[in-house]
Amino acid sequence: MPNVAQILKSKLDDPQAAKRIAEAPVITIDAKSSVFEAVKMMAQHQIGALIVTEGTEGKIAGIITERDYARKIVLLDRSSKSTAVGEIMTQQVLHVRMTDTTEDCMALMTEHRMRHLPVIDNGKLVGMVSIGDLVKAIISEQQFTIQQLEHYISGVHI
Repeated sequence: MPNVAQILKSKLDDPQAAKRIAEAPVITIDAKSSVFEAVKMMAQHQIGALIVTEGTEGKIAGIITERDYARKIVLLDRSSKSTAVGEIMTQQVLHVRMTDTTEDCMALMTEHRMRHLPVIDNGKLVGMVSIGDLVKAIISEQQFTIQQLEHYISGVHI
């Protein structure tokens, strides 16, 4: 079963993701920035969540997602340009480690109804895994297993 480190490494095989990761492993936004800026950044980078930081050291303060925008700005008829990210972000940020498995991540995401998990390694933010990343890894693993079983059944050995 793949772990988070393998998932992050596999993202480098996607040229678009690899370019973005090379520029910045994790896209972050300051808590004082406007929600409009956050949504603009998510659209620009084609991602669904941003880690929210505060202070000069970039301490993790929360996470803002497209879901936060839809529920806390659009549905409440608030202005995204005059609302700070810190006002609507999710403050409790659950995270995973490089050694956690896809199963660990899926269990956490399912239990807490979330789609994005920051990856922390030695106390440092090093990446982000999404539900899409996990599904892709699981499908890849299943395809490999099916291929191995087909070779076994047909008597073809690799």
